[in-house]
Amino acid sequence: QLRLVESGGGLVQPGGSLRLSCAISGSTLDYYAIGWFRQAPGKEREGVACMDSDDDDTTYADSVKGRFTISRDHAKNTVFLQMNSLQPEDTGIYFCVWDKYYSGSLRPQAYSDWGQGTQVTVSS
Repeated sequence: QLRLVESGGGLVQPGGSLRLSCAISGSTLDYYAIGWFRQAPGKEREGVACMDSDDDDTTYADSVKGRFTISRDHAKNTVFLQMNSLQPEDTGIYFCVWDKYYSGSLRPQAYSDWGQGTQVTVSS
């Protein structure tokens, strides 16, 4: 059974950085989609970034382009989200997501499996 476990969230000051990790286990597919979403209090879930498992294609939300980077360690089957120049509006719960089809979509409906999330708070 597929399992996604996020880690790395925390409290950071504006302008700071965090790196989130998502450990993937239970997948038997060679090719799939993986990504990150976030949800701020009182707001809908927002797609942040996604990539295919071959590392050939990535998609970023306009709000994070140039600041966030999605990457993967194949040996450890772990996906990362490096977040730089964090701002208070980046605060929220960050979820790792997975689907067996890659479309480059940042719509929640495009992903079948979700982790439990990790809290990121950007505040002075």
